[in-house]
Amino acid sequence: MSITKSIKQREILDRFAGAPISSCLSSYKESFETVHDLRNRIAALAASVADRDAEVSRLKEFADAFAKLKIVLGEHSALVNDIERLGSVEDLREGASVAQVLFTDEEKGIVTALGQVRRALEAIASKDLAIAQIAESVTEAFYLIEEASISVSTYLEDLEADPVRLDSAQNRRSEIVSFIKRFGKAGDPDEQIAELIAQNSIVRDSISDLVGGDDRLSAMKVELEIAMKELHKRAKLLSQTRVTSASTLSSLVSEEIHSLSMPHTQFSCVVESPDYSTALPISAFTSTGCDEISMVLQGHKDGPFVPVAKGASGGELSRVMLALEVVLAKSEPVGTYVFDEVDAGVGGKAAVEVGRRLHELSTHAQVIVVTHLPQVAAWADSHFVVNKSVDGTVVQSGVSEVQGDARVAEIARMLAGHEESKSAQEHATELLEMRR
Repeated sequence: MSITKSIKQREILDRFAGAPISSCLSSYKESFETVHDLRNRIAALAASVADRDAEVSRLKEFADAFAKLKIVLGEHSALVNDIERLGSVEDLREGASVAQVLFTDEEKGIVTALGQVRRALEAIASKDLAIAQIAESVTEAFYLIEEASISVSTYLEDLEADPVRLDSAQNRRSEIVSFIKRFGKAGDPDEQIAELIAQNSIVRDSISDLVGGDDRLSAMKVELEIAMKELHKRAKLLSQTRVTSASTLSSLVSEEIHSLSMPHTQFSCVVESPDYSTALPISAFTSTGCDEISMVLQGHKDGPFVPVAKGASGGELSRVMLALEVVLAKSEPVGTYVFDEVDAGVGGKAAVEVGRRLHELSTHAQVIVVTHLPQVAAWADSHFVVNKSVDGTVVQSGVSEVQGDARVAEIARMLAGHEESKSAQEHATELLEMRR
């Protein structure tokens, strides 16, 4: 967790506040988005009103032409197919007639020949499985060919020259092509038709916006004034909620810090808000409110409050972070915490308290701590030791878990410098028993 940047400090405060802030912030963001949407629409409308006459004329021309044409999706490709078919009736009849003869000729037709093959194979199918399988395939082919033959005959019966329909289809296609050239772009005609249909679905609203431009503009400005007042109201409520939560957070974190060898340090979460008694400019509002959040420390009574990044050493900053996480974990824990140097500059009772707080935090989440203090290590549920070994010129590092007597020995080593000291081992045992 980073606590040196304002944006992170705001996130921490909002995390601590929980549901009240979430509700206020959600409501505020809704108003914020409404205001910005109105501002964008007003800007777009104001720009379009400047040359609205020409635009209205163009849009009306398109809308009228579209309404007159009554074009539908896929119509162009369907017309092309009709024109091709109606313009080739004789060729189609000739080809289909040849196919019909080849299918149905009583002496040489495919259906007749395939029927003879089928009967010949079926007569001997019972004598050989291989022949039976071939006969089955021929039978399937026979029915398919017979069905195709019937389809060709039906096609020929329905095939008629229709000059009137052909002329109508050609004229309709010409109208569509002209419409696409006039209002569309180069490309596949059916794709252009789809785009023009989509354009037509919004053209009426665009015309309505432009025709009533001045009236609409005035009405939207009134809407914006109302929306700004609501945004102002919700921003104020958000600030008030943050101020209340910041006061509680400051007290709780200060209490935690006092137990971590920083008895005279005071923590404060400061919420700086604008003067809501007057109207605020739009620039005062951000997507997260109008507040500037800062976290500051007072090192001693009557001393100045300074930003945490400047008022705390590395170890002190780690302890402030620990205090924050302990407080936050009670309302909104996260999955894993990692601390390094959290015990810098502390020892004795303060170190025990650091370990106790870390252990308390571990009841809500996984906590990983890098430490050299036995008072901290003794509170861990699992204890790992980093070992280094030298093999010639190669230095290797390894990690191993210590348990039972090995852990007592490791705590004793951390206390006295070597694990064989009897008094150190007794002290190590006492430390390990504290968390039970």
